[in-house]
Amino acid sequence: MLLNNFVKNIRNIMRNDPGINGDAQRIEQIAWMLFLKVYDEKEDDWEFNEVNYISIIPEHCRWRNWAKDKADGNALTADELLNFVNGTLFPALKRLEVTPNTPMNKAIVRTTFEDANQYMKDGVLLRQVINIIDELDLGDYKKKHAFGEIYESILKEMQSAGTAGEFYTPRALTDFMAKIINPQVGEQMADFACGTGGFIISWLNELDKKAKTAQDRIEYAKSIYGIEKKQFPYMLCITNALLHGINEPKIFHDNSLTKDVLNYTDDDKFDVILMNPPYGGNEKADIKMHFPRDLASGETADLFMVLIMYRLKRNGRAAVVLPDGFMSSTTDNTKTAIKKKLLREFNLHTIIRLPGSIFSPYTTIATNILFFNNERADYAEEGFSTANTWFYRLDMPEGYKHFSKTKPMLAEHCHPIEEWWNDRKEIVSEDGHDVKSRCFTPKQLMAMDYNLDQCKFPKEVIEILPPSELLDDYYIQRRALEQEIDSTLAEIKRLLGI
Repeated sequence: MLLNNFVKNIRNIMRNDPGINGDAQRIEQIAWMLFLKVYDEKEDDWEFNEVNYISIIPEHCRWRNWAKDKADGNALTADELLNFVNGTLFPALKRLEVTPNTPMNKAIVRTTFEDANQYMKDGVLLRQVINIIDELDLGDYKKKHAFGEIYESILKEMQSAGTAGEFYTPRALTDFMAKIINPQVGEQMADFACGTGGFIISWLNELDKKAKTAQDRIEYAKSIYGIEKKQFPYMLCITNALLHGINEPKIFHDNSLTKDVLNYTDDDKFDVILMNPPYGGNEKADIKMHFPRDLASGETADLFMVLIMYRLKRNGRAAVVLPDGFMSSTTDNTKTAIKKKLLREFNLHTIIRLPGSIFSPYTTIATNILFFNNERADYAEEGFSTANTWFYRLDMPEGYKHFSKTKPMLAEHCHPIEEWWNDRKEIVSEDGHDVKSRCFTPKQLMAMDYNLDQCKFPKEVIEILPPSELLDDYYIQRRALEQEIDSTLAEIKRLLGI
């Protein structure tokens, strides 16, 4: 099977299944099958390397024992296959016994399937999809690497799969941030809302270049930590980590905001934090209770920013994507308190303003990358740990007015930041109206009521997209709204016991 036809072939089959309603369900359906296929391949390695290895999955539920078609006419299909998957496989995996002593590489099976869904209703079509997935040879290094690229294409499709787009940060951006943060062997990084694992994989790809010895590879495998609240992206993230050689991924299905930040000790802190926190959400009072009163914002992104500050090791480094509302607010006392803490207790050395369409079409909210260290900068004035904060605006590349599905952000679009990063200078137009790069002291920012929205775009460019892309954007936003309504109705029915 040609790998570049993998997604196309599965899509064509699933379009004929009455149980699949839209891209989001199609991708979620693919996800649990891919996980079991990848996990089965990993178990081959573990059985070879470990004496008396015992799978946590019951024998009759292991991929090799029910999914493989040996072309002998005995493969499960049609109603028999549907009955097995719905009545045996899913209940068994959801109820796997897991204790605090269960190894991580086994415990992830239950957490991956706890809230997973099986949507297909045609057992013949389900057999066809399973056969395509089973043809993947993940034991061969070159083919496994090629499939890694296919997996990336699946994740990119999430940008057009309704609300699933919120879990995907463009790879060009995660790669750039990981490169700038400069991973070192022996360091641990964390992402407390890791989605499908974009930052984790970019970190691993950068660290891989430096892991030369056997001990380096051990440190490489221990270097990641992730938490993801939602089941679907968690499943994708675990599969992504397994594909990248992490046998026991420390990735947890949990909510990072439900623990008191004042209770974190040095053992709970990390050398590096790379994140694009969820934004636009509002948190309930019981979540805000886990934060100091002056920092207890109702906005999700603000709370993650506070969490990051409490979980970054001394001398640790962070790169965080935050929305423009956090940067520009001068009247919200909580946001001001968070920014004040950032400048007084951390070295906020760089802020990169990003073009507004990077996350299009999921959102057009303007975003920024904040780079800061948990240390006091040289020459910082009394009362601050930051000495200077540099601002730089990344303009749209030549020939682009708007990033879109057909013209996404590419790695080379970050090159201007890298060039400026190593040779910083202020860039201001002769009339002073267009500021592309400028440096401020904390006292200057304080005098502006901690407004971190500097180096604005002189004029936000609005592009009239081609009709096909306008329709795509419309349907994506409509699907997102429909899924949000469906989710709300389901929660109401659950509460009412309907």
